[in-house]
Parts: sequence; structure tokens; C-alpha cells
Amino acid sequence: MVNKDKNSPVTLATLQGMKQQGEKIACLTCYDASFTRVLETAGVDMFIIGDSLGMVLMGYESTVPVTMDDMIHHAASVARVGRHAYRVVDFPYKTYETRQQALDNARRLIDEGGADMVKLEGGTCMVDIVDHLVQHDIPFCGHIGLLPQSIEELGGYKVQGRDEAGARAIMEDAKALEQAGADMLVMECIPSGLATDISSSVNIPTIGIGAGPGCDGQVLVLYDMLGIAAQKNPRFVKNFLRDSGSIPAAVEAYIKAVKGGSYPAPEHEY
Repeated sequence: MVNKDKNSPVTLATLQGMKQQGEKIACLTCYDASFTRVLETAGVDMFIIGDSLGMVLMGYESTVPVTMDDMIHHAASVARVGRHAYRVVDFPYKTYETRQQALDNARRLIDEGGADMVKLEGGTCMVDIVDHLVQHDIPFCGHIGLLPQSIEELGGYKVQGRDEAGARAIMEDAKALEQAGADMLVMECIPSGLATDISSSVNIPTIGIGAGPGCDGQVLVLYDMLGIAAQKNPRFVKNFLRDSGSIPAAVEAYIKAVKGGSYPAPEHEY
């Protein structure tokens, strides 16, 4: 097991070591100071300050209306009190369309938002942008599979990579992003077998959401795993608050389940 002190920060090297040693990475979304303290006390390894905040905090129907200022506001709230968990912050919709725009906004997410790493959606089509960020020493996380910012083009929230061609394309996305210099991958709503194959084919940590137990780590939207999201949850979500009695206990139960391999269970897989 990688030696981690709750009072010292998790680094990218920590997460890479966890992959190498087979220790699962426990990640949750986080958007504010109060939850930051609760989640870090429980021992969460990593936060994704995601544009999902548009739906769970701001009442939007999708992530698309979220702005760069929104992301910076919430990321900075986490960074002000965060002392332990590694912080990955999303680029919002249409804020990385050119190399220069992506670089300028990445610097804002890091300098103003306190990000340790930035994340954007897309695979092979984003290699040029990723390469530009990496050349300027921006730590980068890819996001493949289901892409919430492209939900209209994908025809809704559907599992990706079910057929051979789709699976091959997602594998190519993963390898292309790693080759371009990505330090981590989030894989969303893809079959468990495909996610396992990708995780064993790349040398960088993989974080799954609806991608089965073969990923190097797991992430859930915090409000989903506490059972307080307004929308109907997809099958991969488990309500950890129901049997825990308190929010801190629910977070601890989630971390234990991820680390021990009992979550995600077969009923959460595609």
C-alpha cells in the first residue's frame, strides 16, 4: 500500500504509485469548502471539481451552460481549505476550442482555481490541444467514453463502446491521449471489460464512473452517492448514505468499498 498521510497532499506521483501497486484510488466530486473538509477527513484520495455542478448545484439540465467563472469559483472554494486530496478541475463547454484558448483557460484553472490538474472531454480529436498543454507543463486528465458536454451529438446518456467498432475507437482514444502526454484518464459509461482492457493497456491511472471494477480508481458525483440528487440515478450509482446514518459515515463506507473492491458490484456494471 502506498504510504499516505491524511495531513499531507496526495500528488500525481502518489496516484501513479497506487496504480503500480494495485491500490484503488477513491475519488468523489467536490464543489465547496464544507464538503472538502468532510471528504478529506474521511480520507478521499482525489477530487474532481466537475462541471456536473451545473446540474447538481445550479439547476441546469446539462453541463453545457457552466462557465469558466463558475468553475473557478467552486474550484477555489475547494482549494482554500483543501490539504490532502488531489484536485482535478474540468474545463467547461467550449473553453478549449483552440490551443491558445485551452492554455489560457488552463492557467486560470490552476492560478485562480487552485487546480492540480485540468480535465477536458474527447479522445483522438483533442490530441493537438493536449500536446500543447503538456508542452507548457500543464498536468492533464482525459475524459473518454460518454462525454456529457456532447450529449446532444451522442443522442442522450447512453453507454458507449458496446459494439466492436465503438470499443476500438475508445481504446484508440485512450492510447492517443496517453501518447500525447495525458497523466490520467476518466472513463465514463463504458462496458466493464473494455475499461479493464484499457486500464491494463495504459501506464497512467484510470478513474471509472460507470466503467466497472477494473479501473484503477472510482469516482461518483457526491450528491448521487448521498442519494440527494434530484434526477433519477443511473445503474452504476450506489446510495451510501442509506445504510450509513450520516454523511461522514457514508463517505467512509464509499472509500472502504472502493478500496476493498466491493464497489462497483456486478449490478453496477455494463
